[in-house]
Amino acid sequence: MTPTTIDGAALLNEVEAFHRRFNVFPTEAAYVAVTLWDAHAHLIECFETTPRIAFLSPEPGSGKSRALEIVELLTPRPVTTVSASANALYRLVDAAAGLPTVLFDEVDTIFGPKAGADEALRGFLNAGYRRTAGALRCVGEGSIQNAQIFNSYCAVAMAGLGSLPDTVLTRSVIVRMRKRAPNEKVEPYRQRIHEKQGHALRDRLAKWADTVREQVADAWPEMPDGVTDRPADVWEPLLAVADAAGGPWPTRARAACLELVHAAHDNDEASLGVRLLTDLRDKVFCGEERMPTAAILECLLVMDDAPWGDLDDKPINSRTLARMLGQYVTPANKPIKPRGIRTPSGFPKGYYAEDLTDAWTRYCPPPPGESATSATSATPQVSGGESVADTATPIRHTPEETATQPTLAG
Repeated sequence: MTPTTIDGAALLNEVEAFHRRFNVFPTEAAYVAVTLWDAHAHLIECFETTPRIAFLSPEPGSGKSRALEIVELLTPRPVTTVSASANALYRLVDAAAGLPTVLFDEVDTIFGPKAGADEALRGFLNAGYRRTAGALRCVGEGSIQNAQIFNSYCAVAMAGLGSLPDTVLTRSVIVRMRKRAPNEKVEPYRQRIHEKQGHALRDRLAKWADTVREQVADAWPEMPDGVTDRPADVWEPLLAVADAAGGPWPTRARAACLELVHAAHDNDEASLGVRLLTDLRDKVFCGEERMPTAAILECLLVMDDAPWGDLDDKPINSRTLARMLGQYVTPANKPIKPRGIRTPSGFPKGYYAEDLTDAWTRYCPPPPGESATSATSATPQVSGGESVADTATPIRHTPEETATQPTLAG
């Protein structure tokens, strides 16, 4: 080995070991993905896409911010923020210093029904995933304005509670962090000591990146079976880095790719389904025996901090509701489906609490104010009182929804 040769596989091993000193990730695949992501940030000009990496957890104190701090030490030109305007980020990317690595902590605060102006920030995160995207802005003074395209392509790492919009998640490698168990120990992080060590690794990553830049730019890494479309776009840069490093990394990278791609799909579907069931039990039915679909949708769409106003960039509708609930079964082990509800004004489709009881019992946490032992008795009971179906405020459907409503199976 000549003095100028850098062993890429050994260097990635050191980067992984550095993360392990301070972070407990949920799986071995997560260590592989984060290590490759750190290295890819030094080669970002070689790729057509740059995956976001998202450290997410259901509760605070799960190590998300610490993971972001270690990533900051290992990546080029890091900029850490918890609040930034889209325009500021566009100008940062276009600065002469070079492409930054944007580290966004508490990213969950910029999404949701009350995001408002932060929709522009979501646009930055989505557009900057691909090299060809950008933002068109007017630049100038007074009446003298010129149109200018601002680039948004840069590496972005995020940390936040809960989940993120699908448009962001599908562009991300997702690491679902957990609180450390009592037997899981990490080394205390001291910035004034460990920053120098991290920066030394960062500088070596940069030197290694210079030696493989042409190889990576021309690479077309082989994808694992079944990984296509957006997941392939996300993982292609990471696999290219692994192939350039050699050693065990190409094999480890593809195993991690399969595991995390499958986990992202499974976890998102499960968490969203459980959220829907829980919201129906605690905020929609609230003891009622039946509810028209229109009334259910109305309740879901006015909930604060709920995902129902933005599922794949559109609000939940009757079709989506039927599809999501159809994944679960009634006490008779049949898929939950809308049924006719007799009301003084007609016979609309809707859902019955008795059909949801089994799913509520099996998948939902105990209702607010009740212990786990009483959760099984939390199912709304059929009563002889007035049904919400008779009193629910009607909502107006679009022509498309009106046309599709009768087609739902009874």
